[in-house]
Amino acid sequence: DVCEALNVTVSPGPTVRYSEGDNATLYCHISQKRKTENLLAVRWVFAASPTQEYLMIKMTKFGSVQYYGNYTHRFHKQRLHLLKEKHGTMYKFLILSLQQGDQGHYICKVQEIGKHRNKWTAWSNGTAATEIKVISSKSSDDPILKKNHEAWKFFEDLYVYAVFVCSIGIISVLLFTLVILCQSIHNKRRST
Repeated sequence: DVCEALNVTVSPGPTVRYSEGDNATLYCHISQKRKTENLLAVRWVFAASPTQEYLMIKMTKFGSVQYYGNYTHRFHKQRLHLLKEKHGTMYKFLILSLQQGDQGHYICKVQEIGKHRNKWTAWSNGTAATEIKVISSKSSDDPILKKNHEAWKFFEDLYVYAVFVCSIGIISVLLFTLVILCQSIHNKRRST
């Protein structure tokens, strides 16, 4: 009669790419609860490497949101949001204004909690993860972006050459006009 594990999936996944400054939306889907009246506690954990995990945010069984560790600071509280959707079967995790430090694995850990003999008891657990890759706006390993950057670099150089040639042309026209003006003034004096 004991459910071994909750069926938990995270989307989008398994890897998703965002540009620096974008907002990320991750969904944690839960199914196969042991009892419909049981409540869920949802935790999002960040792992920059497989050996280091940091608890970021948690929604308790009663729906209150708690922040942990460095994520308790006001800056992170404004960037991280956890919302319950679809009658407690889906949770939406928002990360606003992504930065390079936000790149890594995001793990959704869910625990089903129910009352047993007037005591809250954990019945089952489930875990799923996705990886966020943040593409820097300054430089990228993407070959298409590199080619585009090189093409623009060529046109930037071409633009500089065009400005240089036009400047020489304008200066030449001005000098030619000055020489013609001087000659006409000189010829008028001679004729008088």
